[in-house]
Order: sequence, then C-alpha cells, then structure tokens
Amino acid sequence: MIVTLTPNPSLDRTIELAGPLARGEVQRAVAAHGEPGGKGVNICRALEASGISSMAILPGDADDPVLLALTSHGIPHLGLHIGKPLRSNVAITEPDGTTTKLNEPGPELSPAQQNALVDLVLEQSAGASWLVLAGSVPPGVPDDFYARIIRELRERFGSAAPKVAVDSSGGPLEKAALAHPDLLKPNGEELAELSGLFDGDTLEANPDLVVDAARVLIAGGVGAVLATLGAKGAVLVTAEGSWLATTPPMIAVSTVGAGDSALAGYLLQSNLGASAPDRLRQAAAHGAAAASLPGSTVPALHQTNPSAVTVTDLAPESVPRPVLAAHPKEDDQ
Repeated sequence: MIVTLTPNPSLDRTIELAGPLARGEVQRAVAAHGEPGGKGVNICRALEASGISSMAILPGDADDPVLLALTSHGIPHLGLHIGKPLRSNVAITEPDGTTTKLNEPGPELSPAQQNALVDLVLEQSAGASWLVLAGSVPPGVPDDFYARIIRELRERFGSAAPKVAVDSSGGPLEKAALAHPDLLKPNGEELAELSGLFDGDTLEANPDLVVDAARVLIAGGVGAVLATLGAKGAVLVTAEGSWLATTPPMIAVSTVGAGDSALAGYLLQSNLGASAPDRLRQAAAHGAAAASLPGSTVPALHQTNPSAVTVTDLAPESVPRPVLAAHPKEDDQ
C-alpha cells in the first residue's frame, strides 16, 4: 500500500490549442480534458492504473467535484470534510508541448483542520510501504507542515514507519528536506534552490552538476534524490551511486502530470524490490509516457516502454567529486 497526501487538490482542466498561445487574442481549443488533480492524486491514479494498491488522502467534502471524480475513476481515497469547495486549475497546451498553467490558491485550512488531516494521514500510514507528501500547501498551512508529518510519523511508528517521499516546492520542500525524507523529487529549478548550487537551466544541461547538487542534500540527511529534468531525462542520486536515465526524442503532447507519473513509476518498482537503476528506468518510462498522452492523463504500466530508456552510471560513489561553489543568490548580489 502506498499512501499519498495532497493538501491542496484540484479539479484540473487542460485546454489544447491548435497553435501557439496568443495573449490578448480569442482562440478556439481543439480539445479539453478534466481530471481530479494534485500531485498525490495523480500519483495514486498512475499506481492504481498499474495495479499497485494506494490511498489518496486529501481535504474535501464528499460531494465536491474532485472527490466525485475520484469515486467515478475508482481511486481509493479519504477526504476530510472542510465545508469549502476545492480549487480548479487550468493548463493550456500548445502543439509543441509548451504548457501554461493557471493555478488557484485553494481553500484555507484552519489549525483544527490541519491537525485532523495529520491524524488521518498517520492513521492510514500504518503498514504502508511509502507515504508521499505531494504538492503545494493551501492558504493557512505553514511551510513546515510536511516536516511536521515526517516527525510525527516516525515518532508514532519508529522503525515500522513507511518510507517518505516528498514532491513539493518552495518553503514546504525546503523544510521537508531538513526532516530527512527517504526521497525527494525536485525538478532542476527546485534542486538548485535547495542545494544552493547553480541554477535550474545549468542543472538541466549538465547531469554531472545535478549529482553535485543532489549530494549536498544526501549529505544533509536526505535518503535519495530523484531529479526530473524534462526532456533531458532524470537523475537518481543515493549514498551508493548516481545514474542518468534518458529516453528517445519525442514531441510532448502535454507535460501536465509527467513528473507525478515519474514518481509513481519509481515507487512502483520500489514496491517490487527493484534496484536503484531499475527504479530510475521505470520513472523515466512513466514520465515519457505521460508526456505523450493528452491533458493530465496518467499512463498504466503497460503503456510505458522501459526497454527504450538508457540508464548511465554517472559516477561511482568511490570516486570523490569536488565541492563546487554556489552561485550567489539574487539578494546576495
């Protein structure tokens, strides 16, 4: 069982255009799709499609469109009643795969609702293999919310606690990293911010530098880093080694949910006891498959092609790597 928490879920609408987005103009869509969304929700959708048992936890009333959609999709979930409608997000995709996202802030959660959500997560985590803390946090929720859950999870279950994966950004991701999760899944920009090394574009262009940045987090107590780099592939860094996964060139249909699907592929193989390179291979295959599908559609395992993924050993851990100076942050310049 893999449990996910999505504290700021959404109803995701994807609008496909026949040409480039033109600001200030009237354009007709060629297609539109709607799915229950949020990172943890997307991960559960991908896991369930591949036959892996999961449980999506989220705030939301039983009659909210997001929870009704989860029910109609047959996705196991538990919603915390909050008496407020959940948000809607819109993604606009262009023919070359360029995606513009418009995300609402979501309903505010009171301290009592936050506590109830934490209790629900801890209750459902008993016996789980992984707990995934995913996405942004809604208004009213402090940046250390994920870090708090990690601490309370380990206090309650000790050595029996599930492994924890975090996929977020900004303050919540930074605070969670300090709580020593078993896995972080940043993109290039998020990894640059967390490590203080380089910038997102530089990391996406050089996998070796991704390893250097990720090792800063490993040295700080993070178990592993799965860095997704869009069309450049993905890099996995652990205390034992580092690997790059690349896929054949493709034209993306929609990148919405591709990173979530990549994490689902990693977790799927982790549950099957696969090696680190094979977990990375499936992550890249899932991410590529998601990018080839319309809207926020997630792939099932049979829709992925891990045999097409090339995994390269970047640098054995026994080979020392130099510590590189960080670029100054904007407020330091």
